[in-house]
Amino acid sequence: MLTIGSPAPAFTAESTQGTIHLQDYLGRQNVVLIFYPGDDTPVCTKQLCAIQDQYSELEKLDTVVFGVNPADLGKHQAFSAKFGYRFPLIVDADEQIRTAYGVGKILGLFFQQRIVYIIGKDGTIIYAKKGNPPVSELMGAIRQHM
Repeated sequence: MLTIGSPAPAFTAESTQGTIHLQDYLGRQNVVLIFYPGDDTPVCTKQLCAIQDQYSELEKLDTVVFGVNPADLGKHQAFSAKFGYRFPLIVDADEQIRTAYGVGKILGLFFQQRIVYIIGKDGTIIYAKKGNPPVSELMGAIRQHM
């Protein structure tokens, strides 16, 4: 797992909203990267729906959100459409993003860990936590670095 103060590894990947180049956001916006195990599973759905419910508030903090897991684009699109996510879900089929961010595997190496990173506008990690932290905690971390 990356630590606070580490530079955020750049990546380019396909998503439910087209190709995402992390470099396009660095220096301009904060980025919340949510590594979650699976699409349309109970805890993952709860986590991403909580983000969706507060997305307008995150935008006011000059922040974008990306969900990341190795599912294919079709599965991501169905999951995103089902819940109306306004943020992209990134395809990490080759797991290069997961690996670059030090996100491990769980349950017999079938699923990636649940980790949330916040990348500050300067391109460094300003928040890193395993699990499903409340959105209010994420917003608090962003406000501290404004």
